[in-house]
Amino acid sequence: MDIEAWRQRLHDFAGELARESRTAAARDTAVREAYADAGRALARLDAALAESHTTTTVPPPLEVAAPVLGVDGCKAGWVGAVLEPGAPRPRVVVAPTVSELVAMVRESLGIRVVGIDIPIGLPDSSIRRADQLARNALPGKSSSIFSTLTRAAYLAGTRLEADAVNRGLVGQGVGAQAFALRDKIVEVDAWVRTRPTVTVLEVHPELSFATMTGAPIKASKKTDEGRAQRLAALADAGLARPSVLEGHGYAADDVLDACAVAWTAARHAAGLARPLPDPPETFSDGIPAAIWA
Repeated sequence: MDIEAWRQRLHDFAGELARESRTAAARDTAVREAYADAGRALARLDAALAESHTTTTVPPPLEVAAPVLGVDGCKAGWVGAVLEPGAPRPRVVVAPTVSELVAMVRESLGIRVVGIDIPIGLPDSSIRRADQLARNALPGKSSSIFSTLTRAAYLAGTRLEADAVNRGLVGQGVGAQAFALRDKIVEVDAWVRTRPTVTVLEVHPELSFATMTGAPIKASKKTDEGRAQRLAALADAGLARPSVLEGHGYAADDVLDACAVAWTAARHAAGLARPLPDPPETFSDGIPAAIWA
């Protein structure tokens, strides 16, 4: 059993003990206190395991062994960072749809892995473990990970309808950011369900940057400081400054995110990336749901 599975079992057991301690009013005081102490000890152990499982070491610079593509959403549609063996720097490409972007790159390059900064694998009536674990791995930046809505909520026509659907299924409302990405999430979901003949991964750039540096980058990616720190992180990880940083319909932070996603895609091609959770969850769509880093 992997460490995440043990963490989940400990977390559940600690909760059970805590509930027992609260409902054991008729029991002997010593027994009630023992329940409470055991629950607190397991909770501390769960927290310690969570901390030990976050990124604390910096991987060596990456040698790109196979062509890969990292993708991020932008105003123009989608921006991609192409990495290939022997290339001096990431090559930036843009297209209005994700399928067009991938097809355009594949016309000249046999990419092995496509990483995308978008939820892949939509839950039916639950919260995804991938989102919870990614938040745990990003102390101080956990707000950058929003909860993926249920499939039924994304299929709703308006945010108000989606809110009602999601509350009914998982007890959570629908935030503006989550619903703003609805069209892109539905687009990628439809494309993935065509079973493209390339490995497709969900990647979150902040988790990738945290893996590169050993800790989350706290400065906003939309500030000069944040952009400088992310460029430095990419350079230390073995990726030179991309061919361009911004253009019509895409900004510097979009390009840097795409580069971070491409870095994780290259790690996956080299057998170095890991999924959260491990193994990935699978819902009724049959698509593995995990965030890779």
